[in-house]
Amino acid sequence: GLGVLPRAMAALGAYRCIECNGEATELYRDYQRGVLRISICKSCQKPVDKYIEYDPVIILINAVLCKAQAYRHILFNTKINIHGKLCVFCLLCEAYLRWLQLQDSSQNTDPDDLIRYAKEWDFYRMFGIASLEQTSFFIGIFITLWWMTPEMLKRKSDFILLLKALLLSTYGKLLLIPAVIWEHDYTPLCLAFIKVFVLISNSQAIRVTLNLNRILPWFAIFFGLILENGVVCLFQKMGWDV
Repeated sequence: GLGVLPRAMAALGAYRCIECNGEATELYRDYQRGVLRISICKSCQKPVDKYIEYDPVIILINAVLCKAQAYRHILFNTKINIHGKLCVFCLLCEAYLRWLQLQDSSQNTDPDDLIRYAKEWDFYRMFGIASLEQTSFFIGIFITLWWMTPEMLKRKSDFILLLKALLLSTYGKLLLIPAVIWEHDYTPLCLAFIKVFVLISNSQAIRVTLNLNRILPWFAIFFGLILENGVVCLFQKMGWDV
């Protein structure tokens, strides 16, 4: 809540209004003796960030609903540095799912078949393939956005912020694990819904980070998917199971 927000954050620099995306110098003002007041945006005359007094669960629910305000709060007004770890964990989830499907398709029932080492290396291979596919997807997005809106990505910090936003918005891949654990006849449909949800989250992250309309982020994602599928086709021509 507001009372537990670190006071030092108010002096770290510019923030963003979650309503109009305007810049703000502080999220709240401390009048001492426990009296705190949320700052009002000069542009839209609304609270700069109402989420600073919300419970994290409420913020998470709003993020799952892909609300732009929740995304702005997380990306601009908090100091979250879990994007790298989250990315690795999501890739591990995806690699595990692919590895499990590969084992299910294997017809070899011999318990001594090159033992567990081959299967273990299959998992590492799936992790590498998933990493390359996601990298190519992000590269396709960056190339498209840089081509369409070069003024939005002039500085290195702009690229870093967008990359952080894309990595955080892939959290939907965590749903792959329950989809596998609760396996049923509709698992492929569930996986398709998870893929769509991740793409919607990616689109919202791009839109919020660069303050774009709804069309251009989807245009970038479309080219990202083309490049990703190109990598998949390359692996298939090499005879690899992906």
